[in-house]
Amino acid sequence: MSEPTPKFAADKMLGRLATWLRLLGYDTLYGSHLNGRTLLRAARAEGRVVLTRDTRLRRLREAPPMLFIESDHFREQIRQVLTAYGLDPYARLLTRCARCNEPVQAVAKEAAAERVPSYVAATQSVFVQCRRCHRLYWHATHADHIRVELERLGWPPSGTDR
Repeated sequence: MSEPTPKFAADKMLGRLATWLRLLGYDTLYGSHLNGRTLLRAARAEGRVVLTRDTRLRRLREAPPMLFIESDHFREQIRQVLTAYGLDPYARLLTRCARCNEPVQAVAKEAAAERVPSYVAATQSVFVQCRRCHRLYWHATHADHIRVELERLGWPPSGTDR
């Protein structure tokens, strides 16, 4: 039986990392209110791994599981988290809302067509939306940019069509 996929709680210094983890489909709690003990309480209550750059938190004995993020550079931060937990960056790609962290769900093209530019409605066939904020997503150049960035980080896609 494989290990459960970790859920994360990122401190307020790691906003870009949190967004990237969400784009990769990993449940990542983040907000400007999450720092210090507030971050630790939220992580402990929800069974999350704390991602932090705060050296003071590393010294606490009663802290939940924690990964101290070594670098200031988001690419290195992504690499560190993916490597530390053996995560596949393609397994859940674009399955969460980048804004509010909720899983996305399929939405009919007809329903989406009323809410997107006409060019998008004419050229796209698959749409998903966030269950909480109702933000719509579709396969566009950002998905290709994410894949290119992952390849730069040393994670080329496997032989499967992703």
